[in-house]
Amino acid sequence: MPSSSAFKLVDTTIADVHAAYKAGTLTVRQLVQSYLDRIAAYDKAGPAINAIVSINGQALAEADRLDAAFKAGGFVGPLHGIVIIMKDQADVDGMPTTLGSVLFEGHMPGRDCTVAARLKNAGAIFLAKSTLGEMGAGDTHGSLFGSTRNVYDLQRTAGGSSGGSGAAVSANFCTVAIGQEGFASIRRPSIWNGVVGMRPSAGLVSRGGVYAGWPSIHGSLGPMCRTVADAARLLDSMVGYDPLDPVTARGVGQAPESYAALLSKGALKGARIGILREPMGFNTEADSEDFANVTAVFDQAVRDLGRAGATLVDPITIPDLKALLATRAASGEEEEAAFAAYMKGSAKPPYNSRADVKASPKFTKTTRGVQSRWGRGQAGEALLAYYKARDLLMTRLLAVMADHKLDAIVHKAVEHTPTLISDGVNPPFVDQKGATHINTFLVFVPSVVVPAGFTKDNLPAGITFLGRPYDDAKMLRLAYSYEQATLHRMPPASTP
Repeated sequence: MPSSSAFKLVDTTIADVHAAYKAGTLTVRQLVQSYLDRIAAYDKAGPAINAIVSINGQALAEADRLDAAFKAGGFVGPLHGIVIIMKDQADVDGMPTTLGSVLFEGHMPGRDCTVAARLKNAGAIFLAKSTLGEMGAGDTHGSLFGSTRNVYDLQRTAGGSSGGSGAAVSANFCTVAIGQEGFASIRRPSIWNGVVGMRPSAGLVSRGGVYAGWPSIHGSLGPMCRTVADAARLLDSMVGYDPLDPVTARGVGQAPESYAALLSKGALKGARIGILREPMGFNTEADSEDFANVTAVFDQAVRDLGRAGATLVDPITIPDLKALLATRAASGEEEEAAFAAYMKGSAKPPYNSRADVKASPKFTKTTRGVQSRWGRGQAGEALLAYYKARDLLMTRLLAVMADHKLDAIVHKAVEHTPTLISDGVNPPFVDQKGATHINTFLVFVPSVVVPAGFTKDNLPAGITFLGRPYDDAKMLRLAYSYEQATLHRMPPASTP
């Protein structure tokens, strides 16, 4: 068997892995085992990142199958032997979907979600399921696992709700990871763990077999990777229509043949970028030192955009932005229907309705995030006001982009640095601080976040590229150009 001793695992890319396979210096089994070794050393031991809920017991056997297939005829697909960790909110056959909760401990849906099936068909291996804000709620705390640590400061949160995926890919527990976003659940933990994250335009990526899917339209699975190129390659194999998720009908004809093939280091040259500076994050404290520290990083990022050739319109203003965002509401009826649809697809559903969940004696053991969010769904006037505001804000955003001939809007990925775990699980229960959510308020627009460096107190910060509906390819191109011009990604010292 060839030796993998020369293969550099830390911050490896899809291209690096495939080159090593072709050179005969690495096998899929060796790669899988290397990631398993790192998880054993760093997830529950050592720094105890605590990003993993469960391991796929068939991962090594699947690696052997792929190695045999490669020996017989080459790669089975564009993600041959690429090791993925999935947020434990989406089903992967043979693994439990627990939602990080004692309520779903041992839940075996017995199916692949649509995206998992597509990625497996492309040759990928699912190594593990990652921690999350329990049942998709807030920062990454859960009654089944505790709290996930930030890889750059172990006293701080990984963010949420896809904090486990963010921490896992940053700690090099996998080649790439997948998160799910309904508020800022991909982008915030990506930046707080120093990686790239993307929430695609709703309708590109199916939520079939994913908790909190159709008929809700807010949530979306998306890539969480150490590079923009890997995010684009992963997205290439995720997109597509799925009758299990009717919102994907909106995405038909909206995706290029390949997002990865369109990437260009020079994409920022001549691009017109609007700089959105108005504070708009959740519970943001704009007069705090922490906010100022993030602003200093953002200001440098704006200068770097200019140096990379972008034409900056700085600042831009969207009329009544904060007032419109403040109308956000959730539909209790949609959430009930989405829960029932997800449970119906499970081989052994532990509950049939949200009422069943709340009636369980285990419900009292769930985190404060779950208990404060459940039953909060709104209807009537509040919901109507939100829908009107969403339509108005979309028009105003597009008008600002048209007036200034913008290719993208750039804003802070998160307006604060990672908060302390202790502050999230004890009063005053700090949660999601500084999270920006204009993209998920508008739903059908893409956002890509890229690391922009570190604050003066060595905490990660980043920027967001926000674009018109289904302009996902352009946002990836611009994000890639910025990433390549700055190269701020730095592996965490906690997991050497």
